[in-house]
Amino acid sequence: MKLLSLHCDYIKYEAVKKALKNASLEVGQEGKHEIKEPLVILTAVEKGDSLATVKPYVDNIKDIAGQVKAKKIVLYPYAHLSSNLASPEIAVEILREAEKQLKKDFDVTRAPFGYYKEFELKCKGHPLAELSREISLEDRKVEVLRTNKGKELVVEENYNPEQLLRQISRTKLDTSKLKDNDHRIIGQQLDLWSFNEVAPGMVFWHDKGLVIYNELANFWREEHKKAEFQEISTPQILDKKLWQISGHWDKYKENIFLTKYEGRDFAVKPMNCPGGMLVYKTSPKSYKDLPLRVAELGIVHRQELSGVLAGLFRVIRITQDDAHIFCADENQIEGEVCRIIEMINYFYDKFNLEFDHVELSTRPEKRIGTDKQWDIAESILENVLKKLKMKYKINNGDGAFYGPKIDFHAKDSQGRTWQLSTIQLDFAMPERFDLTYTDKDNKEKRPIMLHRVVYGALERFIGVLTEHLNGNFPLWLSPNQVKILTLTDRNIEFAEIVYEKLKEEGIRVELDKRTETMDKKVRDAQLHKFNYMITIGDKEEEANTIAVRKRGLNEKPKFGIKLEDFISQIKEEIRERK
Repeated sequence: MKLLSLHCDYIKYEAVKKALKNASLEVGQEGKHEIKEPLVILTAVEKGDSLATVKPYVDNIKDIAGQVKAKKIVLYPYAHLSSNLASPEIAVEILREAEKQLKKDFDVTRAPFGYYKEFELKCKGHPLAELSREISLEDRKVEVLRTNKGKELVVEENYNPEQLLRQISRTKLDTSKLKDNDHRIIGQQLDLWSFNEVAPGMVFWHDKGLVIYNELANFWREEHKKAEFQEISTPQILDKKLWQISGHWDKYKENIFLTKYEGRDFAVKPMNCPGGMLVYKTSPKSYKDLPLRVAELGIVHRQELSGVLAGLFRVIRITQDDAHIFCADENQIEGEVCRIIEMINYFYDKFNLEFDHVELSTRPEKRIGTDKQWDIAESILENVLKKLKMKYKINNGDGAFYGPKIDFHAKDSQGRTWQLSTIQLDFAMPERFDLTYTDKDNKEKRPIMLHRVVYGALERFIGVLTEHLNGNFPLWLSPNQVKILTLTDRNIEFAEIVYEKLKEEGIRVELDKRTETMDKKVRDAQLHKFNYMITIGDKEEEANTIAVRKRGLNEKPKFGIKLEDFISQIKEEIRERK
């Protein structure tokens, strides 16, 4: 069984039509429903589940409800969380029994089973608002064999090498429900990345996809160096103690990958912040060291149900372009927030992404810190937005539990909005980790810190950018920069000379010397979205020139171009990241 719990301000739903022939609405399930302040439990009942699954299912719901202090429960059948579903009869029986048991302590609503439903909900913004869990009662049967040396060897029953090989073979992409510009389709067409069930929610970067990833990382590093950030890298597996101090152990344990080493509990980091705190603490700090800007392209892992994974948009292995800025006082914070916004605007201008709107999220009901700290923090962020004359919306109560935040929602070429960059103001983490600095008066004081991402998750940003550009990456970012096309076999030798010269200049170039028509070669190069196509025939070889066509169906080739001039032009284009 898989479940996704959502602590919501409200949920509205209505059964629209039958998804199963034998489905029928039960008493009270007809018409439109609206439940306020519910804990919504999206549930997929899987093969192997039975009435014995009800107890751990109910116990998990009670545990989550107790943590978020929810009194209303909505049991919502949601098949999309799994591809290994149980029979409808078993699923309904389990949900009915769970409803019966939960009604002893909660106000319970069970949504219709076997129906397509329209629904709308607003999820709260606190750390426990969205949690995924998996319940399994199946224990694999094992057989213990003795080797001829007396050692025990545990072998799983039904071990079948051929079956396992089929399971780990490349997972096929089902494109039937995807739009043509879906980044998963473009990624397959351009050989950028792939996904496999052996590593759910984790990207297999192919050579060309890694070009995009690395170019974005290089651009990020250059700009952060200019902005006087120190780049760090922290371990991916850290002791349980660290996560208890940070609060993640209590609040996110169900979403953390856990492991053990020499009897100690460790966690695969879900966030980069605690590692950054330890770097700060390695040496004494004075007011002269602040503001201290520390950045990390850190890899984190968070458990997610397979049903909510969506290509690059929602992954388990995440590259976050985190930065933590330690400030001495409120004046420094305001200046640093202005600098961050300037950087965010610069980055998104580079990709022709506009911001649809900006949100200032204020104190949630469940929070840490004093009201005075929250007053100061909210005032600082709002003053910056006003000072910069930025249009913004107030998102009351949706701040992080440790401080308010500014979220930037970018609009892509299809009119969709994406929350990518964010700035969070935090009084709590420096206190939890006992961070200090020595002030001018030689007294120890507590720094205030900013959390910040520009790309957000690098994987998600690449997915958004791919669809925004429909795979037509700018030259500096493109894995397919130049394609050389030969008109006849006679021209291959000259084409190879051109190819080697471009390659020596660091240009990503490919040579198509197949015995095919020029129309087919051009069409293939356009399908693979090469920025430039160089055509070489007898005339070009005799004149020691090249014919150049830019990407685009309506672009016409330009003849008589000197290779040196072409190299100079595109190197400038790459250098300027146009």
